[in-house]
Amino acid sequence: MSEEKKGFWGRLVEGLSKTRANIVAGIDAVFSGFSKIDDEFYEEIEEILIMGDIGVRATEEIIENLKKKVKENHIKEPADCKELLIRSIKEQMDVGETAYRFENEKSVVLMIGVNGVGKTTSVGKMAAKLKEQGKRVILAGADTFRAAAGNQLLEWANRAGVEMIGGKEGADPGAVVYDAVAAAKARNADVLLCDTAGRLHNKKNLMEELRKINRILEKEYPDAFRETLVVLDATTGQNALSQAKEFSEVAEITGIILTKMDGTAKGGIAVAIQSELGIPVKYIGVGESIDDLQKFDSEEFVNALFEVKES
Repeated sequence: MSEEKKGFWGRLVEGLSKTRANIVAGIDAVFSGFSKIDDEFYEEIEEILIMGDIGVRATEEIIENLKKKVKENHIKEPADCKELLIRSIKEQMDVGETAYRFENEKSVVLMIGVNGVGKTTSVGKMAAKLKEQGKRVILAGADTFRAAAGNQLLEWANRAGVEMIGGKEGADPGAVVYDAVAAAKARNADVLLCDTAGRLHNKKNLMEELRKINRILEKEYPDAFRETLVVLDATTGQNALSQAKEFSEVAEITGIILTKMDGTAKGGIAVAIQSELGIPVKYIGVGESIDDLQKFDSEEFVNALFEVKES
């Protein structure tokens, strides 16, 4: 494990402490409090998982999976179930190989998300990460709806050492993307990162805006690979899940960024999102610094939640 990864693992274990208290402590109490594996035992675990924001559907599948494993392995003692439960949660989160194609080819990454979820910050952190990998990055400030968005993004652009196009309040987002594509072509950029507005309460406008941006990209930048990431705030739990669902109705989402995973008791939402929507959580944020946005690894996440040391 690299030093950066090790540091992040430590922060993840620490950041998940409230979620752990919310889920793991309860599960451990069930394991030690029951003398036999019966319906009541499963019901208790189910309740803890649902209360821990793992989501009804995901929980039901985890419990079914657990029952099957208990039967297959002829397990009689509740205490012997923990490892099987951890494995069931991991399997529930598996949405196949998470691809990061945009890192390796000429691409456009659209970031969408409602205000206050850490979208602009995530754009800035990702720009810095890509720049570190030696990529030529251009930022498009197409969130022209929120007054401070442009200034905030410019600050991140300067910090990451990348060029930014647009960002003026009230400008036409489509025009910003058009100019940014022209700049990306002229500078032979590897990745064009677009910060777009996310106004879910006004879905019709948002749909139109995204449609327009997509039309421009199709026409002006047809050979660029497209990635659309939705930024969600983990502290909002089930609300984040319903936001993800709504966004998937207006855009073709390829991945999720879950921010503010540190200090929330609702970290279980990562499990719910992966299994309910079949859209991979691609990045998680556990703090303010640039290094605090990392690729999400479901295996690592569940290990950190249950404090299982990787061998």
